[in-house]
Amino acid sequence: MTGIGIIGCGRIAQRRHVPEYASHQKARLVGYFDYMPERGVALARTYGGRVYRTLEELFADPAIDAVSICAANNAHADLTVQALEAGKHVLCEKPMATTVEDCQRMLRAAEKSGKFLMIAQNQRYNTGHMRAKELIAQGAIGTPLTFKTSFCHGGPENWCRYENDDGEIQRDIWFFDKNVASMGAMADLGIHKVDLIQYLLDDEITEVTAKILTLDKRTSDGNLIELEDNALCIYRMSKNIYGTMTVSWTNYGSEDNSTVIFGTKGVMRLYEHPDHTIAISTDRGDKIFYDLDVMMTNEDQRQSGVIRAFVNAIEKGDYSDAADARSVNALRAVLAGFESSREDRTILLRDFHPDPEN
Repeated sequence: MTGIGIIGCGRIAQRRHVPEYASHQKARLVGYFDYMPERGVALARTYGGRVYRTLEELFADPAIDAVSICAANNAHADLTVQALEAGKHVLCEKPMATTVEDCQRMLRAAEKSGKFLMIAQNQRYNTGHMRAKELIAQGAIGTPLTFKTSFCHGGPENWCRYENDDGEIQRDIWFFDKNVASMGAMADLGIHKVDLIQYLLDDEITEVTAKILTLDKRTSDGNLIELEDNALCIYRMSKNIYGTMTVSWTNYGSEDNSTVIFGTKGVMRLYEHPDHTIAISTDRGDKIFYDLDVMMTNEDQRQSGVIRAFVNAIEKGDYSDAADARSVNALRAVLAGFESSREDRTILLRDFHPDPEN
């Protein structure tokens, strides 16, 4: 049985991490910490466990074997390093961190501690994506040549919507605060798709050309937010596969979270067909469909698979899904998109050394 501590009790903890731990037979929710203690109290009331007054108190509790870092983006690295140094396994929400230097610091801390560090890239654990990775490796569409992937919805406003103890509707949209979130749609959505395409194709992005924009999202005073609400990127991978990624917070219709891979012998469509998880058409005229699961949306929350994978890995001692150099490369590719957009040029990742201040 793995004892779990929750650090940060906002929406991602409330809607995914905590309910999924509660439903896992090998996980036990020990306690919670949040700088707004009432949020931890509410979770403890529903799921059991205690509320810690300080992080140090949580880290010192021997009943906690592992923690979920569900805090804002700018806190991921420091909290992860502290947890690893305290001897806890760590599941950290995406993005891994906001700088490449911090990602590398997290990897060093994991190696030194011998503990398991996993990043909550939940798209890897969609049944359709796991099956697609197998099919691609088996040559179902030949050799991949190009791809297009999208993650577009109406923004984080409804995700952050909650009712306080007085029944009033509140929106804790730290996603729009540059000092806290660092990035907008690219940190919220883009990092998912960058990680996914590297996972599906078993490859790394090596080259980025991007246009990153703020088109519509506004603060309460009517000004455009400081962070991007749209990004359009072209990627080249080390195996000479090219593709595009579109992410948006201004898709005010049906959510789009799809990927299409074009190969030398066919096309694979993932979560794009209205009736099928995977739709393959081949150069011989075959039509092959896999009906596995439906893509989760902000409005339709289900088991993400991340918590199950994290707990199972700890229980089995199998850390094959641990964060690694490819995890760092995913953030490097995201950050390179900003430089590409600013400078209106293609960025080669081998030459890209991002300034943490930018």
